[in-house]
Amino acid sequence: MQHIDHDLALIKRGASELLLESELSERLRSSRPLRVKAGFDPTAPDLHLGHTVLINKLRQFQELGHHVMFLIGDFTGMIGDPSGKNATRPPLTREQIAQNAETYRSQIFKILDPARTEICFNSSWMNQLDAGDMIRLASLQTVARMLERDDFAKRYSANQSISIHEFLYPLCQGYDSVALKADVELGGTDQRFNLLMGREMQKHYGQQPQCVLMMPLLEGLDGVNKMSKSLGNYIGIDEPAGEIFGKLMSVSDDLMWRYYELLSLRTSTELDGLRDQAEQGRNPRDIKLELAHELTARFHGVSVAESAQSDFLARFQKGAMPEDMPAVALALPDAGLPIANLLKQAGLVASTSEGLRMVGQGAVKLDGQRVDDKALVLVSEGEVVAQVGKRRWARLTLSRA
Repeated sequence: MQHIDHDLALIKRGASELLLESELSERLRSSRPLRVKAGFDPTAPDLHLGHTVLINKLRQFQELGHHVMFLIGDFTGMIGDPSGKNATRPPLTREQIAQNAETYRSQIFKILDPARTEICFNSSWMNQLDAGDMIRLASLQTVARMLERDDFAKRYSANQSISIHEFLYPLCQGYDSVALKADVELGGTDQRFNLLMGREMQKHYGQQPQCVLMMPLLEGLDGVNKMSKSLGNYIGIDEPAGEIFGKLMSVSDDLMWRYYELLSLRTSTELDGLRDQAEQGRNPRDIKLELAHELTARFHGVSVAESAQSDFLARFQKGAMPEDMPAVALALPDAGLPIANLLKQAGLVASTSEGLRMVGQGAVKLDGQRVDDKALVLVSEGEVVAQVGKRRWARLTLSRA
């Protein structure tokens, strides 16, 4: 009984909700490894730390001896998950899905044990269903039930369109659990409807319904919005070590603890120890250094993480300008180059809107001088060192053709 309590405590760490704990406790008492599923639609080629919240939890299940199924939704990815969307999500092509899925293989094994991970593609069973099978699958739910989903309900009440194919997404995700005979499915809190659909589908097909473990959505670097590449507040696990380290050091002290809880593989006892050290006066910066080192080492190795830490300390604590900043040549139009366009073309921001936002936040410097004017237009040829935040630098050469 004691090991069951230990296992449950580890499984529930950082989780938002577990349905149903009594069912999971009963299954943990059995001698067989549980079949644990988490699905990821390959809608983009890169995984970021927000994705690893679920992958870390899969690793914990592996450490407890359970069978992990990393499900790549190459079929459902072509539908497009409508969760949390206020508009129909454009489907991807098979070629886009295949390219993105291939990148996931190399990225997930930076966390998961390859020997204890089964990679599944839901096209392997969904492609076996003919039109009649899909109609029978659709008959298992009503439109009224679908409209209970928060995002569908909001769009319907606002007279925003909902495509019929979007109703198929939760049905297909639920059928994935049937095909995999899942004992447990993991997902974010925004997946609640889809995760519970798996339980309903399994009951219909005569299976014991899966337990559902919901994890919170990880806030991005801004500490407010969900981590997202489109918002520019993300840390990609394939980013250079220096970028990962620097971005982690930029998070607020409060957000640091959230990242420790959801991203660190340290034990609860170790985390309690770090909190005690903070209460006793240890500088939060030093505790943050440990987090940045741990996560950078996970994706790039210990020696690279050591170098990233040394570079960070030299660059930011001692005020040094990086020696290895990229050199970028930019064409200078006759009318000049607006500051937001310059930052985007230099690769320092993802979009001009992000560039304007960074200027507004006082995070942009040219040759060490803060830029406060969003309407600034550079008109002179020459070299300039551009800086965004504490981590992004570039040596720019502006010239007319």
